Amino acid sequence: MAKEKQIAIKEAEITNNCPECYNQELKLSFYQKHTFNPLYHRTTGEVTHEIKCKKCYSIIYPVNWTPDIERVFEYYNKLVEPDRKSVRFTTLFYILLVVLLGLVGTAVYMYLEGMF
Repeated sequence: MAKEKQIAIKEAEITNNCPECYNQELKLSFYQKHTFNPLYHRTTGEVTHEIKCKKCYSIIYPVNWTPDIERVFEYYNKLVEPDRKSVRFTTLFYILLVVLLGLVGTAVYMYLEGMF
């Protein structure tokens, strides 16, 4: 079964007021989804974000954003450069591929030599 991870690609401290406690210490984080499997590691193009207050630890959802928070978010959203979408195969995949090709080659050789 594949494991999914959200890996942080950019974090920024912003000084806007928290709508909950009116503190000026907010943290804006952007995450990219990665999928891990025994045969491959996939990097997806899916990017998510989260704004969290560092004092009350509440997550600030887009419904509660002030115009200042929206402006700052748009600015940092333009700066985010996610990793390219890609698939990297693991060593186990290559070992299984070589074994499978060896078995197919052996079967073809035995068939051509009349051993079957």
